[in-house]
Amino acid sequence: MYRVFEALDELVTIVEEARGVPMTSSCVVPRGDVLELLDDVRDALPGEVDDAQDVLDKRDDVLHAARKEAGETVSGANEEAERTLSDATSEAERILADARDRAEQMMADAHNEAERMVAGGQAEYQNLTDRSRAESERMIQAGRDAYERAIEDGRAEQVRLVSQTEVVQAAHAESARIVDEAHAEADRQRGECDVYVDGKLAEFSELLATTLRTVDSGRNHLRSPANLGGNGGRPTLYDYQV
Repeated sequence: MYRVFEALDELVTIVEEARGVPMTSSCVVPRGDVLELLDDVRDALPGEVDDAQDVLDKRDDVLHAARKEAGETVSGANEEAERTLSDATSEAERILADARDRAEQMMADAHNEAERMVAGGQAEYQNLTDRSRAESERMIQAGRDAYERAIEDGRAEQVRLVSQTEVVQAAHAESARIVDEAHAEADRQRGECDVYVDGKLAEFSELLATTLRTVDSGRNHLRSPANLGGNGGRPTLYDYQV
């Protein structure tokens, strides 16, 4: 290709330096030199054209291969992003479901334990009340702590899984909504548990007050003169049930 440009430059120089024909725009050029340069151009041009065509063909092949590889890369990235998003969503749902189940089971255990302690008997009421209150608070607090830990673990695992690729950032919003719903449900269940335990403690308090009134009434009857000196020295029997 360099020889082609060189020959063309020489032809331009010959034409520019050629002697002009008077009264016309024509000029006189050396025929032999011009023909020789044209032959050089004709001889050099086919090879250069072939080389240029080879370069163009290779360029097309390279572009085709690059486009194919780029398409495969994009397709693979999209598939990987979809798999990662699906795995992250499934894992987050599983962790949140486990957290809900554990929280519900702990609250159910707290309810059952409170019922069992209520049926323990009036004789050990005070001790039972103290132990039931302490145990209920401990179990409820343990349930809250375990639930919060499970939620935090779920969030951490969710963040670790979802943050592995930028393509799945949209999963954050859905995961946050699920976590908020889990918090709301846990708060509602904790409120119901607190109301239930408070009602049972109120029943304990009323029962204790009734028992104390019955005991005081019985003691007053035992201390009365009729029971101490009358009726042949035998105390009068009373029914202290109220």
